[in-house]
Amino acid sequence: MTIVTPQSAPQSSPQSTMVRDLKSLDLKIAEMGGLVETQLRDAIKALVEYNPTRAKQIAERDLQIDQLEREIDELTIKFLADHRPVGEQLRRVVAGLKMSSNLERMGDYAKNIAKRTIVLSSKPIITSSTESIQRMAQTVQSMIKHTLDAWLQWDVDMPRLVIEMDEGVDRYYTSLFKEILTYSSEDMRQMTSFTHLLFIAKNVERIGDHTTNIAEQVYFALTGQVLDDFRDKSDEIAITAKEDATAG
Repeated sequence: MTIVTPQSAPQSSPQSTMVRDLKSLDLKIAEMGGLVETQLRDAIKALVEYNPTRAKQIAERDLQIDQLEREIDELTIKFLADHRPVGEQLRRVVAGLKMSSNLERMGDYAKNIAKRTIVLSSKPIITSSTESIQRMAQTVQSMIKHTLDAWLQWDVDMPRLVIEMDEGVDRYYTSLFKEILTYSSEDMRQMTSFTHLLFIAKNVERIGDHTTNIAEQVYFALTGQVLDDFRDKSDEIAITAKEDATAG
């Protein structure tokens, strides 16, 4: 009688396990980023259509973004405990943790846009300003996509492009700010609507800022170097309101 002994399953090497766990983290960040991008797109669509039903759905979906941030936190802590990474792996994990924090904030801004859209849906439509906000938001959506692509494709050139795109968003916001102020001075009866539109425009601009933060984190993870911020820091418009207090 021939006795066949079962072969032991091949053991994964520590290196292959680390690669697998990094991939899991990458995919979770990509999922979170994709949802944030969708939230912004749908929030702006609800604004342009003055659609409160769609806006309410966006506010409710924000819970998914919060849950993904918690999952990324847990993955990161487990990865650090299991692998004790150094060098590029450590930069990558730390960058991923910072990215999820920025993405969560971006989701809050998209939710705030949706909340203000619900209020605006009962007011007269202001087509010119909503279309201007839509064009600005489309640039920000493109920035988000490029940043996530840079992370997944390990593209060292894309982060600089994202920062250059943000310059255009800032110029757009400045122009839009002046446009809305002009309209509001001409028709004081719609001051409430114009105020909400100003905050929505600022929310979009802030999402762009957080996207550039992520782009800088991607660059650091890839190269170990800080991406010099070559943008002009001068602001044409000073807003004293606490922006972050409006995003929750």
